[in-house]
Amino acid sequence: MSKQIVKSLMMVTLVVGLSLVAAVKSANAQVTGPLVTADIPFDFIVGDKTLPSGRYTVSSATSDGQGLKIIARTGKAAAFRLSSPVSAKNEKLRPRLVFHRYGEQYFLAQVWSGEHYGRQLMQCKAERNLRQELAANRSKTGSAKVVEVAAR
Repeated sequence: MSKQIVKSLMMVTLVVGLSLVAAVKSANAQVTGPLVTADIPFDFIVGDKTLPSGRYTVSSATSDGQGLKIIARTGKAAAFRLSSPVSAKNEKLRPRLVFHRYGEQYFLAQVWSGEHYGRQLMQCKAERNLRQELAANRSKTGSAKVVEVAAR
């Protein structure tokens, strides 16, 4: 009887251990490596930094995927921004970067890796202020435009 109990406990321990290893591997696979690479034809803003046009790679900077790093191919321009998950049921399944455009200013808003889920970047103070101005003067200035840049 005691041998059966020991065997059962060992089996349960083994199953739980393997499950934990699989969960950790799965979580790491989702947040490592580049999410997307894109050629951005205009200067754009991420947080408090203005980045010049060029080829950029967006990848996870934190183990939970909340922090994103945006790095120029040249390595001379980079930014870090916190993000949250976003999903869309009928969204186009292609990698892309989504920008909000106010006049000639572009703000990186979302990163989609070609799945039904992406990352929504936290709005910076400058973009929030522009949104408030637009809301106050809606009839005079128009509204923000959404611009998508294809990625790979």
